[in-house]
Amino acid sequence: MPIYSLRETAEVLAVSVDTVRRWADGGRLATTADSSGHRGVDGRELAAFAVASSTPANSTPPSGSSIRNRFPGIVTRVVRGDVAAHVEVQAGPHRFVSLLTREAVDQLDLQEGDRAIATVKATNVAVEVP
Repeated sequence: MPIYSLRETAEVLAVSVDTVRRWADGGRLATTADSSGHRGVDGRELAAFAVASSTPANSTPPSGSSIRNRFPGIVTRVVRGDVAAHVEVQAGPHRFVSLLTREAVDQLDLQEGDRAIATVKATNVAVEVP
């Protein structure tokens, strides 16, 4: 299982490294130490934490990037069928669900807890005003 550095954990959760440190120090997020004493977060633990701490879908996303269709996150679920596979990626407050071929998922060896980037290409986009 992959171990995420505190920096990588912060990126996946769309928070600062200081926030991750506070969560770890406060016992909210479990960490492990490598042989050098550096703290990290187990991929499965991070996946569960990302899902549990995600905010509602109508929350305001962070701004500051011109790349709106790439969402770095963590794989939170993989369901393989005979032909197709269902993959969920939690990227900050956003949950992405993708239906892929089983072959593609096997070639990528996607597992819960793996880092992934959800890329979105939409031909139709609706905009609503509250």
